[in-house]
Amino acid sequence: MAEFLMKPRVDYVFKEIMMDEKARIGFLSAILKLNPEDIKETQMLNTNLRKQSEKEKLGILDVRILMNNNTEIDIEIQLAAMNIWADRALFYLAKMYTEQISAGEDYTVFKKCVSISILDFNLFEHESEFYSCFHIREDSHHFLYTNKMEFHVLELPKLPKELQENSSDIELWAKFIRAERKEEFDMLAEKNAYIGSAYQHLQVISQDEEKRLEYEAREKAIRDYNQIMLEAKQIGRAEGREEGRAEGREEGEVQGEARGRAAERIESIRIFITDNIEESVTKEKTIIKLQKHYQLTEKEAEQYYEKYSKME
Repeated sequence: MAEFLMKPRVDYVFKEIMMDEKARIGFLSAILKLNPEDIKETQMLNTNLRKQSEKEKLGILDVRILMNNNTEIDIEIQLAAMNIWADRALFYLAKMYTEQISAGEDYTVFKKCVSISILDFNLFEHESEFYSCFHIREDSHHFLYTNKMEFHVLELPKLPKELQENSSDIELWAKFIRAERKEEFDMLAEKNAYIGSAYQHLQVISQDEEKRLEYEAREKAIRDYNQIMLEAKQIGRAEGREEGRAEGREEGEVQGEARGRAAERIESIRIFITDNIEESVTKEKTIIKLQKHYQLTEKEAEQYYEKYSKME
């Protein structure tokens, strides 16, 4: 029990680590290439983004931080591959940006918004670097259009296997987030005091029985989702090949895969709802989580909840 350590790349754990102010300052200074001493204050914000109308899509961030210079940060962790991740990150940042202004205010109220994506899959297949930073620039001469929006992407699978003497703080933090063994954590904590603080916080929450139960529930949901995705793809390919042979059409496999993905999504939603009921999560909180995890409207989430909670 004393040796058990949660995995920082699980979103629930990373959020808990970011509650430690020293770890938060260290992580942000590494990503944003700032002197930690220049970050005088960081404030955790409400992660629910404002909806202007009932039809508007809800946005729920993983970690939302306001810095002393009024820069607003969204940090997202995604373990399962998502090809449309760039669109999702842009949606969250755009909502974060536009909700700063109210009726009657002018455009000078806008402050800088930064997106940090920590991905446990390769988003840019043809690029080898694990870290990328994006701004809005002119195509030919590459000067900035605006500095008010900025995107940072860490692709954890691309991390070098071995650390070098001159490894950057970004690489050290990425290694920490992906680490699983005590030896890795110990080594990284020695190299960076801010990671040391994050490690201390990780050790504390790893021995908290209530937090461990939440962590295990989240890990189970991730494993179930990945397994369902795998099985649905296999079923879809098999059905598609069978249809293709029977009907003599190449689109048979595509149609089969689409049905498989739809069936997998519904089963994943069902498991998600039943797991939350088992963990005594309230209906209201479960519906909010459904909207975030499955990109549903509030009405759709409530319909799924009503359907599958009765089957529990």
